[in-house]
Amino acid sequence: MQIPIITLTTDFGYKDPLSGIVKGSILSINPEVNIVDITHGINRFSVREAALTIGMSYRQFPPRTIHIVVADPGVGSSRRPLMVVTDKYYFIGPDNGVFSVLYNESERFEVLHVTADHYFNHERSATFHARDIFAPIAAWLSKGIGSSNFGDPIKDFVRLPFPVPKMPTRTALEGEVIQIDHFGNAITNIRIEDLKLLRSVNPEGAIRIATKDIQAPLKEYYSQAEDKGLYALINSMDRIELFVYRGSASREFEIRVGDTLGIILVNG
Repeated sequence: MQIPIITLTTDFGYKDPLSGIVKGSILSINPEVNIVDITHGINRFSVREAALTIGMSYRQFPPRTIHIVVADPGVGSSRRPLMVVTDKYYFIGPDNGVFSVLYNESERFEVLHVTADHYFNHERSATFHARDIFAPIAAWLSKGIGSSNFGDPIKDFVRLPFPVPKMPTRTALEGEVIQIDHFGNAITNIRIEDLKLLRSVNPEGAIRIATKDIQAPLKEYYSQAEDKGLYALINSMDRIELFVYRGSASREFEIRVGDTLGIILVNG
């Protein structure tokens, strides 16, 4: 029998005991669960960053994994606690758009407004729903309580707009930087599927990538770069990423979230 897995993705940081307290809340209900920290380093209050992070991470886990995602500046307000159920995974967190990438990428999912407060901690704080609501719900779910017992389906959940790549012509792609990682690499919204679509026009054509009028030659891996220039590759999440080998693309080329990236297909 598979040991249940619960992951945590939060903006709690690593100085305060918040993430440890959430784990304690989970383990008090189900001491047999495996808890995995995806990250607690989301920038404070950054719902968009949390949405992107879980969107890049959840598929790496076995089916039936439960993902708790908390970047929650509206904690204690009227915003609703949610459970999102897909064919393979469960997601628990606030109704503030933190699951928007999931909504955009999943063909089938159900969103439940969690209202079964008898599963919450008996004494609840208005400032720590991760401990008092999300963690207990995840723990009881991991013990086999069916998802339908926690609340009713809703359709009016918050969905944040995220940029999608555009094809202004049959031989051009336009995307943008959506995240800067710890190393200063610039991750874009252009996926390998987008490149395949572009290449289908001319399989023998060559790809040219640029941002801010700076060419970024496509490489297979980081150390293939010949110098400290700006380069691109397809990263482990199957997205185009801009990088400087042993440097920071963001700092050295002043690349920021929202910057435009252009890709054109030229004759080979």
